[in-house]
Amino acid sequence: MKKSGQVVVFRFPQTDLEEGKLRPALLLGKLPGEYDDWLICMISSQTRQHITGFDEIVQDSDNDFKQSGLKVTSVIRVGRLAVVSGEILLGAIGEISGDRLSRIKKNLSNWLTE
Repeated sequence: MKKSGQVVVFRFPQTDLEEGKLRPALLLGKLPGEYDDWLICMISSQTRQHITGFDEIVQDSDNDFKQSGLKVTSVIRVGRLAVVSGEILLGAIGEISGDRLSRIKKNLSNWLTE
């Protein structure tokens, strides 16, 4: 069963709509309505792309790193969003902490309401 805060595997599309690589993504939340549509954001091991105060770095020393299912320190790219059908998600590999999920949602909300 899918839920907010899960780290899933997904073929994330490129901004030019080309098919992307298989990557981890974070489930932010199920969209309202009858369809199994989810708002997700990309996770990358390229931590140099981190935007302070917006993105979230998950380090191998963090309490929720092991449960995240990530293999290396990674950045949750809050600005790399997509809405996808839950049917095309390839499965969960882990989950982030509730506190981290709340921070991510708050960063996104703050940016949208600026």
